[in-house]
Amino acid sequence: MFQLGKTIVSEEIIENDFVCNLSACKGACCVDGEAGAPLEDKETEILVDIYSKVKPFLRPEGIAEIEKQGAFIRGEDGEWETPLVNGSECAYVIFDDKGITKCGLEEAYNQGATKWKKPVSCHLYPIRVREYSELTAVNYHKWEICDPACSLGNELKVPIYKFVKEALIRKFGKKWYSELEQIAIEHTNG
Repeated sequence: MFQLGKTIVSEEIIENDFVCNLSACKGACCVDGEAGAPLEDKETEILVDIYSKVKPFLRPEGIAEIEKQGAFIRGEDGEWETPLVNGSECAYVIFDDKGITKCGLEEAYNQGATKWKKPVSCHLYPIRVREYSELTAVNYHKWEICDPACSLGNELKVPIYKFVKEALIRKFGKKWYSELEQIAIEHTNG
């Protein structure tokens, strides 16, 4: 671990490679698990505000759960998250004609219906961020369903921090990311 500003960062995001391989995993991270996508406080308001614009992009099952549970829920851990369909997939999930999971929020964004891409936790994955009173922890979340992504990342030689560059800049800013890149160069060459 190393400190970068007000963050504590795991070296694993520098040392491990990762590139999503949707043809292999089919987007399992959006349908497997026991909880919805983690949400920041401000994202809960965004989900409520954009729901009417996103709704046309969603599946009937997702719409039904959002209208029953709400645009977001408080999870068992007390944190905000997206609601689930059948206790499994995110309510905002859609599927393409090959059965690959996509994000309905991101599809609405891609089609110009909204200006918000998706929750930052989804954008950052496989990085998970945990806020503490003084610092923010930035860690690599290992999950066996992502083994194909690790293999593809290794083949393409793309470290996690480069794969999620846009999301890290979105969360922490360009200056923070530039400092992370410098630390990664020193760590790799050191």
